[in-house]
Amino acid sequence: MLELFSSSPTFFIVVCFVFALLVGSFLNVVIYRLPIMMQREWIKQAEEIVAEPAGEMPQGRFDLIAPRSRCPACNQQITALQNIPVVSWLILRARCAHCQGPISGRYPAVELLTALATAIVAWHFGFSVESAAAMLLTWMLITISMIDIDRQIIPDSISLPLLWIGLCLSLYNPMGGAQILFIEPKEAIVGALAGYLSLWSIYHLFRMITGKEGMGYGDFKLLAALGAWLGYAMLPLIILLSAVVGATLGIALIVARRQQRDRPIPFGPYLAAAGWVAMMAGPEIIHRYLDLMSPSL
Repeated sequence: MLELFSSSPTFFIVVCFVFALLVGSFLNVVIYRLPIMMQREWIKQAEEIVAEPAGEMPQGRFDLIAPRSRCPACNQQITALQNIPVVSWLILRARCAHCQGPISGRYPAVELLTALATAIVAWHFGFSVESAAAMLLTWMLITISMIDIDRQIIPDSISLPLLWIGLCLSLYNPMGGAQILFIEPKEAIVGALAGYLSLWSIYHLFRMITGKEGMGYGDFKLLAALGAWLGYAMLPLIILLSAVVGATLGIALIVARRQQRDRPIPFGPYLAAAGWVAMMAGPEIIHRYLDLMSPSL
């Protein structure tokens, strides 16, 4: 099988696409359940501190494995055949098989996004360890983005492992830094420090000038993780891309009156998207920019 993956890039891409559909289905579970798990833990800690019940909390096991997925409307358990990525949603016509309640189109959208992004990574990096690492980063960035959109938080349980994985990967450097992800430890460490401190400095400067908080600490940790994965040289590109896209979409939403001016806009998805673009085409973008800016001879 490994020889087939190496000899047939098309077969490798197709297998990665199909497998990523299943991964996307699991990411939907993480996106929905992880914030609830965090909230349950916060309530438990608060009750321990004040020694008083903080309100009724669902009992029983609740994590990324159990209980089985259920319809949010009627609480009917979803069978395995009803949980096939994308296909089940189409066959059921976006409705629960039991109560006919609507099923959000975001579930198949996340599955397709995960599959397409994974296929692009497989095509770009080929059958390699670097490709597997890039897929892992892609899946974690998608999860972070969706949770930040829903809850405006970036869980430490994702961003901090992402940071440490990036630092550990820098120890595996088979081509002397010639690859994108397997950078030197010095680049990864400086990238993590610079990523965190750059947004941390902007945050405190903005708060001193305006008296308001412009972003959350989760954004600092996410950029630190991207710096650990891609190195400090990619940080200016990531910050520039995320700022431009974030400002453009934010202004567009306000003009379209789909976003209130005083309502915060999550910055994590823009950082994640910019980091993914930098991973896929960062060196080419930087080289083309330098060619445009340099005087013609």
